[in-house]
Amino acid sequence: MRLGASPVLRGVDLTVRRGEVVALLGANGSGKSTLVRTLVGVLPPSAGDVRLLGRPLGDGVPWGRVGYVPQRVSAAAGVPSTAEEVVASGLLHGRRLRLPRGWRARVREALDQVGLADRAHRPTHQLSGGQQQRVLIARALVRRPEVLVLDEPVAGVDRPSQEAFAATMTRLVGDGMTVLVVLHELGELAPLVQRCVVLRHGRVVHDGAPPHPRPGHEDSDHEHVHPHAHSRTLQRAEDVRLADGPFEARLDARDDSAEDEGAR
Repeated sequence: MRLGASPVLRGVDLTVRRGEVVALLGANGSGKSTLVRTLVGVLPPSAGDVRLLGRPLGDGVPWGRVGYVPQRVSAAAGVPSTAEEVVASGLLHGRRLRLPRGWRARVREALDQVGLADRAHRPTHQLSGGQQQRVLIARALVRRPEVLVLDEPVAGVDRPSQEAFAATMTRLVGDGMTVLVVLHELGELAPLVQRCVVLRHGRVVHDGAPPHPRPGHEDSDHEHVHPHAHSRTLQRAEDVRLADGPFEARLDARDDSAEDEGAR
């Protein structure tokens, strides 16, 4: 995989099996985000093959069965969206440009899964950074995915939000969801992670049991917050657009009776 003339990923051979919880670890610049963005079709691979849910990457992938949580998105100008509107945008993918029948119930269910049902009508810019990240997780969960891919979901969020996220993931993993999550450290997710893949300079240098944390990082009072994490706010549903691809969505939250809900 290349970005411009520079190779970012080299010889990565990775298989995530159904029901596995795999953590992708590595220092900043190791290629973690590039790898997951390639896996979900946001970036095109420059070489090699990618298969998702048994299908070659492309239009043949059943994208409605895949949930993706990007790194914290940046703010943008405009009228702020509510948490409900942002989560609803997760139901739009591929050729689907209108919300399915029954979307409000699906959105409430997803927000309840992340403990934010009571914030459904709150503008997202009024939520804390951790709550905004949980809204993005709900946006992925509203699809009721079989596979969940998360890119540094707890970077820069406070401990209560980390704990709430870990509780949500515990329930999802208990239901058999397949998870690939990019992390700097295992933190609150350590009990769930079955396997760790460590990248260094774009290459896999470890694939197996979780490595031991560095001294001090396993302490209960250690905050897993890193210098690159930022606190920009999510304001509009459009702010979660990920460039052309299966996870770009346009929102028309006022249409409650459009397509049949079963067409995912």
